[in-house]
Amino acid sequence: MRRHRKVKIVATLGPSSSDFATIRALFEAGADVFRLNMSHGTHDEQRARYDIIRRVEAESGRPIAVLADLQGPKLRVGAFAAGPHDLHEGQAFRFDLDDTPGTAARVQLPHPEIFAALEPGSQLLVNDGKIRLRVEACGPDFADCVVTAGGPISNRKGVNVPDVVLPLAALSDKDRDDLEFACQLGVDWLALSFVQRPEDVLEARELAKGRAAILSKIEKPAAVRAFSEILKVSDGIMVARGDLGVELPVHSVPPIQKRLTRACRAAAKPVIVATQMLESMIESPMPTRAEVSDVATAIYEGADAIMLSAESAAGAYPVEAVATMDNVARSVESDPTYREIIESSRQAKRQTVADAMVAAAREIAETTDISAICAYTSSGTTVSLVARERPRVPIIAMTAEDTALRRMCLTWGAHCVKTPELERFKQAVVNAAKAARDFGFADETNQIVVMAGVPFNQSGTTNILRVAPCDERLIYRTDPE
Repeated sequence: MRRHRKVKIVATLGPSSSDFATIRALFEAGADVFRLNMSHGTHDEQRARYDIIRRVEAESGRPIAVLADLQGPKLRVGAFAAGPHDLHEGQAFRFDLDDTPGTAARVQLPHPEIFAALEPGSQLLVNDGKIRLRVEACGPDFADCVVTAGGPISNRKGVNVPDVVLPLAALSDKDRDDLEFACQLGVDWLALSFVQRPEDVLEARELAKGRAAILSKIEKPAAVRAFSEILKVSDGIMVARGDLGVELPVHSVPPIQKRLTRACRAAAKPVIVATQMLESMIESPMPTRAEVSDVATAIYEGADAIMLSAESAAGAYPVEAVATMDNVARSVESDPTYREIIESSRQAKRQTVADAMVAAAREIAETTDISAICAYTSSGTTVSLVARERPRVPIIAMTAEDTALRRMCLTWGAHCVKTPELERFKQAVVNAAKAARDFGFADETNQIVVMAGVPFNQSGTTNILRVAPCDERLIYRTDPE
């Protein structure tokens, strides 16, 4: 099975998509990566979903990546004595540490770290930003506020603090337990929520011990400000537009999305655009025109992957949502304007031998009659560099490492193929030609570009590039033992 598009699709699993038939249908409709949301469901439920994914993978013969999304610290108000209360613009309201049930004038905010960071003039947002308050006075155990945008407030509603960097670790005790569970399970990627600083990513990396790649979710203003440093220590990025649109003016999110996507491409690290992409398909079999345009915009920008959340996890039409994304992607990528945009945004990188080689591979493929670029890799780095070039021809990512094989399922354009351990370059050429033919990228009359590093199975050794025929008889004739 091969995809007829370059962008990847991430589908979240949940109550609507936990059985074998549905997960298999999601994969066949176009899902390349499955997301396990650790905010919902028990470890046993997530293990059952993981086992089904691996069963689908084995039966299809195609690698599938699994992304475990850690919840992160959740900031919530306490409970109210008499149910919900309506807050009105201009009224005074207090947050404090007192665990007495709340009233129309106050409620507990059981997070002393917030009070330690607040200053007069700071904003507090409640219930996804529907309620907004400005801090007038504060101390180590209280914040006296004025309501600037009112609405109903009720038990355990979430709180956002956009103006300050909170002295909170990105990993709660629950996240640490979930991280260890996910790594033992065998997930390929860990998505880290509530990232504010590069140290948050380094902490997760230390706990993961190389068992999973680390993907940082950008959903806090502090993360946007520190993005360059966060990107350097991350293996990938998710533009999590939900909280980002709550804590920042909603009109600032599109340019941030574009800026972050381009930075990730320049760094040759995968980027996912996420949240509310086909939100109406939770209840409707058809998306809105605006949603289709939103998905298309992310693809035109060069995102490695686009993601479904509740649409596939809890919606009534999970398979249709994946199929819609697949159709939009095919349509966009067949548009001549897409190539113009992608190629005009290409940034020249010539800092290393590998940079120069992948640029040369792309130029050769686009100026001669080449059917595919076949890149051998042990870590996935070479394939990421090829994908950064966004070549017009398919990328066949070849590796003997299961870890790299699955992680590359998130990389733009990578068609991942498991290969045996190799000792000679001619073996690499023969295997590449066979893969190109087997998966329909070429026939015996075509040529491919083959990239590899000698000695094999050592990361960072990409040093050979060859234009080779797909006819194995010609390979043996031109490459004697």
